[in-house]
Amino acid sequence: MTTEHLTPDAWAVANRALVRKALAEFIHERILEPVATDNGYELSSGTSRYTFTARLYPLNHWDVDADSIQRDGDRPVDALDFITEFHQQLGIGAAMLPVYLEEICSTLASAAYKLSKPDLTAADLVTADFQTIESAMTEGHPCFVANNGRLGFGVTDYRAFAPETGQPVRLTWIAVRKDRATVSHSTTITYDDLLQTELGDDVLRRFAAEIVAVGADPDQYVYLPVHPWQWENKTSITFAADIAQRHIIHVGSSDDDYQPQQSIRTFFNRSQPSRNYVKTALSVLNMGFMRGLSPTYMAATPAINDWVYGLVENDVVLKRYGFSVLREIAAAGYHNRYYEAATEKTSPYRKMLSALWRESPVPTLEPGERLATMASLLHVDRHGSSLAAALVRESGLAPADWLRAYIDAYLIPLLHSFYAYELVYMPHGENLILVLRDAIPIRVIMKDIAEEIAVMSPATPLPAEAERVRAEVPDDEKLLCIFTDIFDCIFRFLSPLLDQEELLTPAEFWSVVASSVRDYQAATPELAEAFAKYEVFAPSFALSCLNRLQLKNNQQMVDLTDIAGSLQFVGSLVNPLVTEAATD
Repeated sequence: MTTEHLTPDAWAVANRALVRKALAEFIHERILEPVATDNGYELSSGTSRYTFTARLYPLNHWDVDADSIQRDGDRPVDALDFITEFHQQLGIGAAMLPVYLEEICSTLASAAYKLSKPDLTAADLVTADFQTIESAMTEGHPCFVANNGRLGFGVTDYRAFAPETGQPVRLTWIAVRKDRATVSHSTTITYDDLLQTELGDDVLRRFAAEIVAVGADPDQYVYLPVHPWQWENKTSITFAADIAQRHIIHVGSSDDDYQPQQSIRTFFNRSQPSRNYVKTALSVLNMGFMRGLSPTYMAATPAINDWVYGLVENDVVLKRYGFSVLREIAAAGYHNRYYEAATEKTSPYRKMLSALWRESPVPTLEPGERLATMASLLHVDRHGSSLAAALVRESGLAPADWLRAYIDAYLIPLLHSFYAYELVYMPHGENLILVLRDAIPIRVIMKDIAEEIAVMSPATPLPAEAERVRAEVPDDEKLLCIFTDIFDCIFRFLSPLLDQEELLTPAEFWSVVASSVRDYQAATPELAEAFAKYEVFAPSFALSCLNRLQLKNNQQMVDLTDIAGSLQFVGSLVNPLVTEAATD
């Protein structure tokens, strides 16, 4: 049975946890406003009243006690009811409400599945391998309430392809006509060499034989990996005309087993871990976007990665901190002429059939080094223990020293990239890989480069083929790449975890961050003008609201042609780098 994880007990636990998160994040974004009572807080929708207790932390972070949540009339705490009752305050339109509820229901079902898995504690994960940690993650994005929507997956698809199931996957391969394909690669490799390395002679001969078997010439085609779900549900149907005309030929599956990553459409090679990741187009709605890949964008992907890689490798400050990137070294995409003639350039119909190859971090490891997704630092096990705290204890370091090692490895390279080049990444937990030695973060590796970087300075030189990553952003919003993406979306959650396990108070936490930043600035006087222009020690910064984006439009949160102009701001947050660090 494929639904045995959907039990009353698991459903009740999942609902209480998601309502806890909804309360915390919607209050953080000032969408909902609770009223203080003698015993805690109260929130009314007009039809229901909720009471709860919470501890408040810097950055308007509400640590809501899940067990304390009560609904009037002793009714069960139900996330679907909660969203429906508050949908007007949340600004969810009538047409979108059932779709958002479907995403909430999918998120709950995913949580119930995770509860059915073996109980891996935070202590267990301290010594677990890279991919065991990857599949053990339970939360997804810490800010988004509906973060496991995956609309399009059925329950069988879920069990086969969801990251938390950790199931091996064989990629589907097709051959596409060269005159309808975009193929690109790094200066360090050719596409043919890549396929030779990734697939080997036997598989390539097998694929070529499939092309010959239908009366076509292998020299007129290029091979492209496809997510098995995408082939079954989209390519084989939506691209039926191209298949019938032999523009696309199904050639089989590769021999290697892959594991889906948290980003859901990216695969790690379990059979041969030193081989590349593969990222595929996936027409599933998840967390505000259809997860496609544009063949037009694929044309410049390796060139953008080569530029970032060269910049990072030649920057003495970044190398001092051990920062590195995983290049996307090759990409390929198929142009469906029917849909391209019928749609605008940003349409999901143009993003159904592309893939890219990203370097594996495994070959970069030195003896004694281990890998873990940075998202794991916010992971909390079923017993309320965090992996971050477990790593601190395992390391034997004083908590402040462990945190300083992490801040130096993670924050400072991103801060330097901004100040030196106005180059910004998307530095959420899933996009960073920690390199650990003796449970201590010693360096970080950034991935997902071409689609998620931006250069905000007109003065930073870019090669012509990488010019698309240049973005016009108002000066007063530029440092939100640190304030929002790191302080509000990572440190806001990490600090309470260390506080709750009596390792570091918020004042101690932010004092470490401030010391690290000051030491970096003192050691880099050549950037003093940039430090003064973009003041990281500013008393406050704008509150950029992520859930508001998704609640407004859960199918495309932002206009990809004007991301900065799409952001939703509501007031400001006090900068704990100033206030909390100063009180230590």
